[in-house]
Amino acid sequence: MIAAEALAAGLDTPTLCELAGWPGDADARDIRDAFEQALAESGIGLPDRDLARRHALRRMAARLIDGEIILAELATDDWWETEVETEAEQSFVALIPQCDCCIEYTLGLDQQTWAAQLRNAALALTSSPPIGPGC
Repeated sequence: MIAAEALAAGLDTPTLCELAGWPGDADARDIRDAFEQALAESGIGLPDRDLARRHALRRMAARLIDGEIILAELATDDWWETEVETEAEQSFVALIPQCDCCIEYTLGLDQQTWAAQLRNAALALTSSPPIGPGC
């Protein structure tokens, strides 16, 4: 879908056109390799892993605010290992449990307070200055 959106936005490379037609269940490694090739064809470099994770963290906070993800989904991707650099990033990451089974264990019965704190941290993160292009 990202490839199709990039084409619609005017980014046009042979590999991107090919990638836009791939099925959704294509192998993730093949998709990544093709996407990297399409970016290279466009002269766009990928950020390093830590910067990419920080961008993804900000997007995830925005999706949480918009109601596009549920709270349990936050504990699915080792976010607690993310190398954060700002106070807003740290505040948000500190509230994400290490796994979905830890949500009840670490929060007890006070999930409403946690959800409110997490939403406030997400709002602070998304309203903080961007870390660079793409945020």
